Amino acid sequence: MVNVTLIGTAGAVPLPERALSSCVLTLDGRSILFDCGEGTQTAAKKHDVNLMRTDVIALTHYHGDHIFGIPGLLQSLNLGERQRPIYIVGPVREGGTIEQELAPVLALTGRLNFDVIPMGIPDKGLAISDLFPDWSPLARLEPFKTDHKVTSCGYSFLLKRRGKFLPGNASALGIPRQLWHFLQEGGDVCFTDDNGMTRTASPSDVMGPARKGIKIAFSGDTRVCDSLRRGASGADLFICDATYGSDENEQTALEYCHMTFSQAAHTASRAKVKRLWLTHFSQRMRDPSEFLEFAQNAFPEAECGFDGKTLDIDFEN
Repeated sequence: MVNVTLIGTAGAVPLPERALSSCVLTLDGRSILFDCGEGTQTAAKKHDVNLMRTDVIALTHYHGDHIFGIPGLLQSLNLGERQRPIYIVGPVREGGTIEQELAPVLALTGRLNFDVIPMGIPDKGLAISDLFPDWSPLARLEPFKTDHKVTSCGYSFLLKRRGKFLPGNASALGIPRQLWHFLQEGGDVCFTDDNGMTRTASPSDVMGPARKGIKIAFSGDTRVCDSLRRGASGADLFICDATYGSDENEQTALEYCHMTFSQAAHTASRAKVKRLWLTHFSQRMRDPSEFLEFAQNAFPEAECGFDGKTLDIDFEN
């Protein structure tokens, strides 16, 4: 089961009830933090989110309202006697490095007793278990390009699901029962059959076809673009920039590289997602729900995000 919690839903300027952009995804007690705007720590404590579990901070871009919470968070993790390293991943502009992007922010953290490892997110994505072996090998983080004023990306978190274990196949091959769980976890096994011959079995020998997994997409700041639709395609939950409520703000959204409620909803509809959460609200929009009809006209399952909004997502069936 994957838990997703919005920590901050404000864009550019925080409000008393609305921290700047951040969202946490938790699987098996470990977390990925998407963006880390000002107020992330306070909002997390208010909504009972334990940021000590964070292994990866996935940044969509390097504007202040998405990164200014990082120094304080790292200092707090240090005070909490963290020893485990933390990775900060993000997009890299042509000719640049993520170290250059993060240098001013990380300079504010002071000396830490754990490693902070910046890493440009590979275009093909990465398996979280490549960074931390105790993560599920089926969990991946994949970037997709977005259209903002600076180099930016969104993310899809994918938790794949293996097929059903077929005990009849395992028995027919003579695989000892004590080895079955290794196959179920994706490993090959060697065993001695009834004739004394050494044999090898692979998961494909005893597993049915892969089943539908879980997909969660987080847009970051963006205008409407095809890569956003592709990145969100088929998501169980799509968390999307919706800075402006009314359709009257479409030109403003275009100029500032953001989206309206309606644009986010049309993207969700075209991407055939199951659920849409709107976020990154302008400070001028005191009550986002007043504009929700603009989204629900295009995508009835649209919901307004709010700090602390949370959802558990499990595999189907």
